[in-house]
Amino acid sequence: MTFLAVARLGRYTAAADALGVNHSTVSRRLASLEASLGDRVLVRTPSGWELTELGQRAMIAAEEMEAAIGRLAAHDRPSTISGLVRVATPDAFGSTCAIPAFVEVQRRHPDVAFEVIAATQRVRQHRSGVDIEIVVGKPSVNNASALRLSSYRLALFATPEYLAEHGTPRSVAELEEHRLIFYVESALQVDDLDAAHRGLPIGKPSISSTSVFAHVSATLESAGIGILPDYLTHAHPHLVRVLADEYGHDIDYWAVAREEALRKPAVALTLQALIDHAQQHHLDIRAAANSA
Repeated sequence: MTFLAVARLGRYTAAADALGVNHSTVSRRLASLEASLGDRVLVRTPSGWELTELGQRAMIAAEEMEAAIGRLAAHDRPSTISGLVRVATPDAFGSTCAIPAFVEVQRRHPDVAFEVIAATQRVRQHRSGVDIEIVVGKPSVNNASALRLSSYRLALFATPEYLAEHGTPRSVAELEEHRLIFYVESALQVDDLDAAHRGLPIGKPSISSTSVFAHVSATLESAGIGILPDYLTHAHPHLVRVLADEYGHDIDYWAVAREEALRKPAVALTLQALIDHAQQHHLDIRAAANSA
C-alpha cells in the first residue's frame, strides 16, 4: 500500500499524509520492498517519484493485491466496486456534470468515494495526485488517455438593468466603455480562456475572479458585462446576449487519465460515467440553445 501511494501521488510526503504515517516510515518500507525485489521500483525526477520498468510490473501486482483486499473487506458484497477516486475539474463542469455522474456511480456502487478538487488549469505532464483531470482545451500529455467530453461557448451577457443604465454596445470596440467580468488575468493558466479575452478591450475597472460562479453572480448583480459559458446562463433567461453576431468563443472540455489510474475499476467506471453524462449534458445544452 505504501508503494502504491507513492507511485500514485509521486511524493513521499503526500503518501505519508494519505497513509497516516511519517516520511521516514514511507522511506523505510520502500527500501525494504526494493531490497526484497533486488532493484529499484521508483526513481526520483524533478516532478516527483516515477516508476522504473520493475516498478511498472510491481504496480500491476500491487493493484491486484489491493483489489483482492478490497474484495475481502466487502465480503458481504463481493461483486461491488470500491475505492477512492480523485478528480480535478473546473468548478462549472464539476457542479453541472461531474457531481451528477458521481452520484449515479455511488447509487450503483456505494463503496466508491470521491474527492473533487476545483481547478481550472492546464493538464499536468507528470503525476498530479488525482486520478482524472478535467481540463479546458485539447491537452498535450504523454502516457495518458485524453478524451473529449463536450463543448460550450463563451459569450457576452448582461442584465437588462445594466444595459438600460450604461447602454448596449454596438461593436467590440465599444466594450472599452464597459466593465468586463472574467477571470483574474494573472491567475489565468488556460490558453483557450486567455484567447477568449485577448481580443477584447481592457474596459473599465471591473470584478474579476478565479471562480466562474463569481462571474455569473457579478453579472446578475449588474456589475458589468460577463464573459460567461452559455450553458450557465440557461438558469437565468432574463440575461441578455450582447454582440451575438460579433463575439463567441467555442471551448472543449477534455478528460485526462493516466494508465496506472485506469487500471483501477473505480476510476475506469467513473471516467465512463463522466463521458455518458457529458454527452447527455452537451445535448441538453444544444437543445436549450436551439429553443432559446
